[in-house]
Amino acid sequence: MLKRLLYLILVLPMACVDPYEVEVPEGAQLLTVEGIISTGPGPHAITLTRSATYGSIFEGLIRPVSLATVVVRDNEGNVTFLTEGTDAKGTYFTPANFSAQVGRSYTLQIQTAEGKVYTSTPERVAAVPAIQSLNIRTVTIPTEGSDVPKSGIQLLVELKDPADENNFYYWKNGPAVYILETRPDLFTPRPTPQNPNRTPQPKDCCVQCFRYEASNNQSLFVVNDDNFNGLSTRIPASFIADDGLRFVNKFRMDLKQYSISQGAYRFLRLVKQQAEISGSIFDPPPATIRGNMLSLDNPDEVVLGYFMAGGETSRRIYVDKNDLTFKQNRAIIPDDCRVISGAFIDPPADWRP
Repeated sequence: MLKRLLYLILVLPMACVDPYEVEVPEGAQLLTVEGIISTGPGPHAITLTRSATYGSIFEGLIRPVSLATVVVRDNEGNVTFLTEGTDAKGTYFTPANFSAQVGRSYTLQIQTAEGKVYTSTPERVAAVPAIQSLNIRTVTIPTEGSDVPKSGIQLLVELKDPADENNFYYWKNGPAVYILETRPDLFTPRPTPQNPNRTPQPKDCCVQCFRYEASNNQSLFVVNDDNFNGLSTRIPASFIADDGLRFVNKFRMDLKQYSISQGAYRFLRLVKQQAEISGSIFDPPPATIRGNMLSLDNPDEVVLGYFMAGGETSRRIYVDKNDLTFKQNRAIIPDDCRVISGAFIDPPADWRP
């Protein structure tokens, strides 16, 4: 009897506890500016977003900043207005014929739809040396709990660094295209009342297409010339993951090489270091990385991101499946290749492997 009474005493209070609703206020909406103008062909893009945060600045919803007035001004008084993309809200584009000029300094100026005004500090454009050669190296990354490592290709840039000046380099993957191979002979439609057992219905076409990919940058590649000033050097400048599709046949990409300012290099290096934090208890907590954007209405407002201006050069590379020393198992797509997003039957007009 005593045990039953004790049980009731312990259980009854638990049944009478009302839930306590906690209202968490929305954090500050931080403006983020991302983009670069260069000596390469336009249009060049600047993207504006706001992050609704709570706690870390890396949490929350990313919202495009639309209907802003965005202007690039150089040190000679030339003003260029950017136009918001119709299908890319929050991204603003220069005219197609706009290119930055070596030796000039550029400032980004923004006025939001609410009337808030922001500006960058000036960014000077430096000349960039040509990419003398571009080679690949297969990279494998051990995967915990699996016998098959992750893998991909690393692009190695060879360049001749100018002497007697401090240079800062940044590389970005440009658009890519590759030969996509699928298995339409394995096509099996979804179950229907007429075909409840999913009977295979092979298609006659098409096995091979050309698939386009937008820029795919999984990590940042930046370096200064402290260790090779005035010398020829070979530097890792890109990594492209093997997803079981890209390197089944032939892959093509344009690698972009930029000369950037010392401030832009420091910013990107800090972003890279923070992105590579392993997540142990000994790692420093994520910090707000200040860029070169300022609020003219409130100097204490935190503005994220960096407006960059730099010289640009690029080089195209074709990668054959036999160039890789290790490849992932081929991914099987049991359908007509033409139904895959970004895929087309006809090759690009400039496809010359």
